[in-house]
Amino acid sequence: MSTKTAPDADKKGTDDAEPKSKRKKLVLVLVGVLVVAAAGYWFFLRPAPAEAEPVPGEVITLEPIQINLAEGHYLKVGIALQLTADADELDGSKALDATIALFSGLPLDEVSLPKQRAELKDELGSHLEEAYHGDVMEVYYTEFVTQ
Repeated sequence: MSTKTAPDADKKGTDDAEPKSKRKKLVLVLVGVLVVAAAGYWFFLRPAPAEAEPVPGEVITLEPIQINLAEGHYLKVGIALQLTADADELDGSKALDATIALFSGLPLDEVSLPKQRAELKDELGSHLEEAYHGDVMEVYYTEFVTQ
């Protein structure tokens, strides 16, 4: 009888050890999965850092220019460029060229209404921001005369 009980006692001891080792392995696997998931989130899904708003710098006022519109009308427009604080000294020739390209040949009624004038200013600002590689923050009309 003693021979039968001894192996049963050994089985009970190993049965208790098996679930503990399985639990430890399961916990280690879960911790590993969480670490991999956190690393994946950090590298692929985290939100991009917000870009800092540019600090306003100098305002450059350009000489007004006269542009031919459609049907013999003309536009005399002056612009000023709001530069960023870290912008180097800029040449206004790109701004004048973009202004001429945008306004030339437009009908008088398209440049006369305030809403269209604001839309044209926004479009000009987008062109200048690209042309000056982000050194121009804003464009202002200093003179706007049609005839």
